[in-house]
Amino acid sequence: MIITRTPLRISLGGGGTDIPSYYQENDHGFLVTAAIDKYVYIAVHENFENEILLKYSQVERSGSVAGLEHPLIKECLKSTGIDSSIEITSIADIPAGTGLGSSGTFTVGLLKALRAYKNTDTGNTSIAEEACEIEIEKLKEPSGKQDQYIAAHGGIRTMRIDHTGEVKLNNLEMSFASKNTLEDNLLLFYTGVRRSASQALNDERKFLPPNELQESLDQTKALGYLSMTALESGDLFGFAELMNEQWRLKYSRQPSETHDLINSLIAGGISHGALGGKLIGAGGGGFLLFYSESKSGLRNFMKKSNLQEIPFRFDFSGSTVIVS
Repeated sequence: MIITRTPLRISLGGGGTDIPSYYQENDHGFLVTAAIDKYVYIAVHENFENEILLKYSQVERSGSVAGLEHPLIKECLKSTGIDSSIEITSIADIPAGTGLGSSGTFTVGLLKALRAYKNTDTGNTSIAEEACEIEIEKLKEPSGKQDQYIAAHGGIRTMRIDHTGEVKLNNLEMSFASKNTLEDNLLLFYTGVRRSASQALNDERKFLPPNELQESLDQTKALGYLSMTALESGDLFGFAELMNEQWRLKYSRQPSETHDLINSLIAGGISHGALGGKLIGAGGGGFLLFYSESKSGLRNFMKKSNLQEIPFRFDFSGSTVIVS
């Protein structure tokens, strides 16, 4: 029995510039991201029946990899050379489609488990890149590299992706006191709306002409650098203001009735004590992230708006085998 635990993430700045269609044409992408203590767990066990048994939101049985329906599991099994007699079960703290990078986290955690099962663990950086290859190259998902790398490594990181796709991941150089204050003052609320990240990104491309989308993402990248500077210097008020700017840009790229509602919730949160707020993920729903030193008013407003708070801390372990 192998069980892995792999963290979900929140994007703190520059989200969206890790997409190949952006960094390949614009020198590089840059963002600030953090792993949190909400996890996807993958259990792998030998199946004494000569079949593949999958248990996720559905149950699948197949005598071969080719007969499987789940695309990520299918490609991960192909990538690791496993073709029979295995049972795979997944459990998550947070449902998929909520903007916390669950697809990338799932893929990294599954590859980690399968490679531990075969005793061929190649290290978390290699697993992150393998997960990117499966999602971006093989399955042609319009996703970036943020989710896979931060899920694999954990921590609070800066990520630079050059035009070739090479990723440089560095620790965010924050003081211990600033890091604790940031952790204490970030609040996460679930809107109750689940959506496809791929669909949200495709909608973004349909709404804006290419030159306007590029300009918006250029500004988003600049906000990523400014967020890094603010956090590393301990200017958390400045960081909170940058969260508002990030949401303004995302809102302008994806106007919709859902985003109109989210915009009113963010504005309401700010009027009830938050200094900054933004939507996490590709858009269309999911989680709202606020920075607030005066939390009771914000929490009361969100409760009246029927949004559930999800308490969290940062994760510094990354993808880990917890049972072997």
